[in-house]
Amino acid sequence: MQFKREHDIRIAYSEQTNLIEQSAYHYSLQERDTPNLYRYLFDYESVPKVSFNHRVVPMQMPAEIWITDTTFRDGQQSTEPYTVKQIKDLYSMLHRLGGPNGLIRQSEFFVYSEKDRRALEACMELGYEFPEITTWIRASSKDFQLVKSLGIRETGVLVSCSDYHIYNKMGLTRQSALDKYLGVISEILELGISPRCHFEDITRADYYGFVLPFAEELHKLSVASGIPIKIRACDTMGYGVSYSGAALPRSIPGIMYGLTHYAGFDPAQLEFHGHNDFYKVVTNSASAWLYGCAGINCSLLGIGERTGNCPLEAMVMEYASLRGTTDGMDTTVITEIAEYFTNEIGYTIPPRTPFVGSDFNVTKAGIHADGLMKDEEIYNIFNTEKILNRRAKVAIDYNSGLAGIAYWLNRYFEEHGIDRKVEKRDRVVVSMKEMIDAAYADGRTTTLSDKELVNYFRTADEQAPYDIEK
Repeated sequence: MQFKREHDIRIAYSEQTNLIEQSAYHYSLQERDTPNLYRYLFDYESVPKVSFNHRVVPMQMPAEIWITDTTFRDGQQSTEPYTVKQIKDLYSMLHRLGGPNGLIRQSEFFVYSEKDRRALEACMELGYEFPEITTWIRASSKDFQLVKSLGIRETGVLVSCSDYHIYNKMGLTRQSALDKYLGVISEILELGISPRCHFEDITRADYYGFVLPFAEELHKLSVASGIPIKIRACDTMGYGVSYSGAALPRSIPGIMYGLTHYAGFDPAQLEFHGHNDFYKVVTNSASAWLYGCAGINCSLLGIGERTGNCPLEAMVMEYASLRGTTDGMDTTVITEIAEYFTNEIGYTIPPRTPFVGSDFNVTKAGIHADGLMKDEEIYNIFNTEKILNRRAKVAIDYNSGLAGIAYWLNRYFEEHGIDRKVEKRDRVVVSMKEMIDAAYADGRTTTLSDKELVNYFRTADEQAPYDIEK
C-alpha cells in the first residue's frame, strides 16, 4: 500500500515489519574535483581503522536466501586454469550439492576464450535448472552480443564505485563514470539481457555521494525496462565489517539497509561478494544475509583473488545454522569436491581448513582422543560422518598418548572387520606407546602414517599377550 509522497520522502506499509515506514530519501550525485579516499580510515601506512557512529539498522533477513558461485570466474582467475572436463565435473557437483531447491542458484563463467565457451556450453548441455549459468563480461558491445548469442539470461558487468577506481584508475569523475555505466547498462537492457552490476570496492566508496545515487538510477532503469537489474556489492579488499554501529563505508549492515530501504532494491536483486583479506569474509557474508541480501557469492574452497572469496562450503553450513535445515542440500558432496580438487586437479588444501581439510576433524592431543573414546560428541563439531561422510579420526605423534593410540586401533579394527575393542591401558597399547616414544626420542618430528602404525601394532602384538584373534 502506497501513501502520499512529499519532498522526496515517501511512506509505505511494509509487509516485512507490518509497520508504515518512512522510506527512501533522494540522494543526488555529489561531484568532486578530487577523490574522497577516506584517508582517516585508509592512510595506507597503518592497518585500516574501523569507525563507529552508533547508528544501528534492523535485521531484515529475506524470506528466501541462496548461494551463487564464482568458482569458474573469480576462482579460476587466481589459480591454474581448469580444463573443460574439470569445470563440467565441478558444475555437476555444485548441482548435486545445491539440491532440488536450487540453493546454489547461479554459477558465473568467463566467455572470452574458446575454452571458456566450450566449458560453458558443456555445462549448458547438462540441462540443469540450477545453478543457472551466467557470465561476466567487459563493458563492450562485442561482449554483449556474444552473451546474447549464447542464450544467457543474466550477465555480470563491472561498475567500479569507489573514488580509488573512478578517479585514480579510470581517470574519470563521478558524473562521467555514472554516465558511462548507465549507457552500458542501457545497451545490455536493449538486448533483453538482465544486468548484474558489480559495485567494485563498495567498502571504500562514497555511499551517499555515489553508491546510492547510482543505485537509484539503476532502479529507475529496471522499472522502465521491465527487466530485473541486480547489484552485487563487492567488498573487493575485504574491508567490510559486520559490527553493530559501525560507520559507512565499511558497515555491511549499513550497505544492505541502504540498498533496500533507500534505493528500493528487493533482496532478490542483491548479492554480496566478499574477500578474506582480514579474515572476515564468512561473518560479513552471513551479515549480508541477515541485513537484507538474498544472494551470497562464493567460490569452492574459497579460491579467489589474493586471500580468496567466501568459501562456498562455509555458506552451506551458515545456511543450515541460520535456517535450521539444509533444505535438501546434499552436504556429503562437499567431501567429494575436496577429494576432486586434491586427486584430479592437484590442488593442495591446507589440512586444517574447516570441512574440507584432511585434518579438520582429526585430533593429535591425547586428552582429546580420550574424550573421543568416551563420547565422540565431546570433541567433534557435529556428526561429520553423517553430514560430510568424514569420520572423526586421530593422528598419532608424540602428543597422542595411550588414549590416542587406543582410539586409532579401535577405528582400525572396526574398518577391517575385527569385532574387538581395546582400552588405553591394554598391554598392546602400552607397548606401542613405548615404541612410538622411542622413535620421537631418536629425533622423529613427523606424524606416523597408518602403515607405520600397523607395523607397530604387529610388533606389539607379538611382544605382549593379547586377547584379539589374528
